[in-house]
Amino acid sequence: MDSGRLERIYRDYVACLNARDWDALGRFVDGAVEHNGMALGLAGYRRMLEQDVAAIPDLHYVVGLLVVQPPHVAARLLFDCTPEGRFLGLAVDGRRIRFSENVFYGFAQDRISRVWSVVDKAAIEAQLAASSHG
Repeated sequence: MDSGRLERIYRDYVACLNARDWDALGRFVDGAVEHNGMALGLAGYRRMLEQDVAAIPDLHYVVGLLVVQPPHVAARLLFDCTPEGRFLGLAVDGRRIRFSENVFYGFAQDRISRVWSVVDKAAIEAQLAASSHG
């Protein structure tokens, strides 16, 4: 697969997430997808995304940096949102936060088969500490 095609597939995947078009997720994600070393399968991956949206109703994925080297994609995703209650074990409670996620994807047959993701939790902790002192 060439890098232009893989980039289009990835950007369409992000558009699918932002549209909450969960029924179309199988066009982009393999049925046996793994996330951070755990075999979730498509149904488990969908549940994870649905839980993210339930906890963060205004969740919107913005691609800040994208590197495509087939069969891999590396992205820095940017978020500006207001999680309800707890997020990543932190009491965010509806406060607006900005953070990034650095994520690598492995593709097989035009679908995401592996995901390795790290959220910048330290950035969130710093914002929460600053807002409690303000």
